[in-house]
Amino acid sequence: MLPRFTSRIGPVIAWAGMACCWIASPALADPCGPADLNGDGQVDFADYLEFLNLYDAQDPAVDFTGDGLVDFADYLEFLNLYEAGCSVAIIDGELASNPLPVYPFAEFVNAFNTGAAVTISVDPFRHPALVGASTRVYITADKSAAQWSSDPSLVDVRGAFQLVSWVGGSIDLNRIALSGSSTLPAISGESLGIGYDLVIDANSNGVLDGGDIIDGREAPGFWKVRDLSVANPGTAVTQINTVSVPVGRVAAGFEDERWYYPSDIATRGQIPLVVIGHGNGHNYTWYDYVGQHLASYGYIVISHENNTGPGSVTAATTQLDHTNTIIALQSTLAGGVLNGHIDANRLYWIGHSRGGDGVATGYDRLFDGAYTPTGGFARVFGTSNFKLITAISPTDFQGTTGTNPHDANFHLLYGHADGDVRGSVASGSKPFAVFERAERNRVSTLLQGVGHNEFNCCGFADATGPALIGRAAAQTIAKVYFLSAAAYYVNGDPTGKEYLWRQYESFRAPSTLGTAVVALDLKDSGNPVIDDFQTQTSTGTSSSGGTVTSSVTNLSEAVMRDLDSSFTWATTDPMSGMSRALSTDTTRGAVFDWSLADRFMEFQVVPSLKDFSASKYLSFRACQGSRHPETVAELGDVTFVVTLRDGSGNTSSISIGAYGGGVEEPYQRTGDGTGAGWGNEFETIRIRTADFGTNGTGLDLTDIVAVRFEFGPAFGSSRGRVALDDVYLAN
Repeated sequence: MLPRFTSRIGPVIAWAGMACCWIASPALADPCGPADLNGDGQVDFADYLEFLNLYDAQDPAVDFTGDGLVDFADYLEFLNLYEAGCSVAIIDGELASNPLPVYPFAEFVNAFNTGAAVTISVDPFRHPALVGASTRVYITADKSAAQWSSDPSLVDVRGAFQLVSWVGGSIDLNRIALSGSSTLPAISGESLGIGYDLVIDANSNGVLDGGDIIDGREAPGFWKVRDLSVANPGTAVTQINTVSVPVGRVAAGFEDERWYYPSDIATRGQIPLVVIGHGNGHNYTWYDYVGQHLASYGYIVISHENNTGPGSVTAATTQLDHTNTIIALQSTLAGGVLNGHIDANRLYWIGHSRGGDGVATGYDRLFDGAYTPTGGFARVFGTSNFKLITAISPTDFQGTTGTNPHDANFHLLYGHADGDVRGSVASGSKPFAVFERAERNRVSTLLQGVGHNEFNCCGFADATGPALIGRAAAQTIAKVYFLSAAAYYVNGDPTGKEYLWRQYESFRAPSTLGTAVVALDLKDSGNPVIDDFQTQTSTGTSSSGGTVTSSVTNLSEAVMRDLDSSFTWATTDPMSGMSRALSTDTTRGAVFDWSLADRFMEFQVVPSLKDFSASKYLSFRACQGSRHPETVAELGDVTFVVTLRDGSGNTSSISIGAYGGGVEEPYQRTGDGTGAGWGNEFETIRIRTADFGTNGTGLDLTDIVAVRFEFGPAFGSSRGRVALDDVYLAN
């Protein structure tokens, strides 16, 4: 027993008879060395007490001098190690993933559908301490950082942890399916899913502590998401078929509304309000599928009679007046059932056809200060009250200065077999021109094989084109995007966002049609832009001021507007097939092609943008050129490679096809000229910046000097005609 005296680390107390603490057998070398006697990733007073217990027991674990004796020399050696100290941090890292067949071999995502398996993937170059070790892996209930700090215990929701052995070499050798992950619960109340945290317990002590790796300390590591196309069975919905607002508050003859809301509304606080405006020749009773669906997830939904006959301006006025009246008279309408339950700061407008034009035009009138309620009543809301606007197949009668969502979060839902608002270069209405005008966050959901009236219950069958999927399938898909967009933009639920941009081919709600073709285009505002082609209009300079070099053929930058009246390819019109702008719009992009030869387009990254490590994704959007000879020659999804280069010349390359699909082939609709193919269909591609460093590429993400797009037989599709836009860094 050591003598009692005051040492360099405080007073030594009597420890005879103290119970010896349990020492974990570490699964891998303790980074704090032998002085971390309790294996918690720290050298602290707990280890000092543990040393004293082991010293009294003459345990060889504290023979620090290695002379076969446990004596005072070992005590002095421990004091030296103690004073040197050690504290190993808990490591935050992406772990939850889908396996990929090619580099980067793992897709780290946040959302997994109910019934889908989750894989844990570890890059041995990022976590070399794991190589050769066997560790426990826990799936735990989600806890906040504060909760983890106060209670670091690891409790697996599956009932037991999973033992995993890690090897060196490559991430593809360290992708382990998590047992029981496909059956994890995904339904909780009205949320889109249930969050979980994923932990590698490096020292296998059942506690989140130093050296452990966690996916989910600040937010859930991953979500198991319910089938978003299915109404929430836990919330009963009340539907009132007709509620009439007082005469004089809206245009005469358009006073009727249909209401949908949670049946337990009386027990709730304030919840979001969704207001739906129908199109010309349509009826306010035709949107039960939207109202019932959103109300089951905790929204108040009101569809109203819409004065669309005269045009989109009167539709906008009717939308504005009904919204104003609902909020102002909530204490009396329908007996006041909604009184006190409308959150006027979370407004969501949906409009169809002229009603879609109407919601954009209505917002424009608020934005311009040009709206005064009918009848001279006080206005009780403004632009700041809006969280989201969705336009379904909108007309565009007011053009650039009227059908304009300005700074609203904007969602476009459109079917490319639309036989009414055709969206062709010959028609006056171009729904995607409305989308391109949105200045803030915007997302489009484009369904091939879907017509104008598949988005309501009862309009005539107008769908024109091949591979029609029908009304039921179209509405099942549409419900997913109404709900996910509302969850993300209206309620701030991050779970919904991945549905808005991940390739439909690899990530869709389980009940949606697997053979459907859906193109998703999302752009976030306020992010560092490498090139959006809006300024510095020379093909040799990016909008951020960097040099652009290329070997692609027929490169051109211009406003994305087809200049003639048909989709027929014309060599004199580089933007052929583009229905993204009216003559007064300014949205620009680049188009080019390649044929049976390897080509590239490279963007210099200016010094102020070179730190890619601060951003989660490199984002861009691309589409194929409809009816172009190179598109026709190799009809199908186009794939190509994205390469980053750092200041030392290190490079790393990823094919966009690694994540499933590619840039979608144009919808093969005929008409408006010769050949097959309709308007060019942009899709957003996002690649995790960290993925470029997988398997120890040596790429310095803090010093990226070039983004290079590589095309041709060596990089994917051997030929193609592509438009590129909005190359930026996103989170």
